[in-house]
Parts: sequence; C-alpha cells; structure tokens
Amino acid sequence: MTTRDAANAGLVQRMQECFNTRQFDGADELFTPDFFSHPLGTTGFEAGKDAWRKIVARFPDMRVVAEDVLVDGDKVAVRSSVEGMTPDGGARPMLIEIFRVDDGRLAEMWGLSDGPQRSALELG
Repeated sequence: MTTRDAANAGLVQRMQECFNTRQFDGADELFTPDFFSHPLGTTGFEAGKDAWRKIVARFPDMRVVAEDVLVDGDKVAVRSSVEGMTPDGGARPMLIEIFRVDDGRLAEMWGLSDGPQRSALELG
C-alpha cells in the first residue's frame, strides 16, 4: 500500500471514529466544502451530520466497524458491520460505502446498506 493509499484509508477510518465517538463536528475537517452524498442527494456535510444525529437518536448504541477497506487511487471502499441495532443479537446490518478523496479530504460518497439504519434515515 502506498503512502497515499494509507492516508486515504485512514481518512475514512477517522470519519468512522468521529461517528462512533459522536464527535460529529470534529468530522467537518475531513470533508470538502462541496462534499456530495449520493444517497442523501446533498452537497456539504451538514446533511450528513443531521443524518448521523437522527440515526443515533434512534439507536444510541450504534457503532460502525470497518471489516474491509479497499483503496484504488482516489477511491476508498469500505464494508462495515453495524453494532448496536439488533437487540436480539441477530445478524448485524452491513454498510458498503465508496468515497472519493480530493486533496486529502472526502469529496463524494456512494453507499448501500441493509437493515434498520436505512429505514431510520428515510423516516427522519
């Protein structure tokens, strides 16, 4: 893995750590001002922080755990399991997200998920 690849992977891992520790405002520096979320259809990270706040209000013990992180140039793909959403200990939901990195910051994101986190965000 090149130094740039490691830095790009680390950027996504820092973003997940901001989510897991609920330091949502601390994630601001990780995103470009014109960050675009394809799942939310929004520009800027404010909508992302709002989505984070909504999901943890519904699932206060929620955490994301990177299972696989793959880097290809300016793209970082991460497959994450989601903890704290299944009280009966059932199968953990999964997230698959792809980020585009621009000048050391997250510039664009595509994502798919299964499980209750998807409906929680759609319901607001």
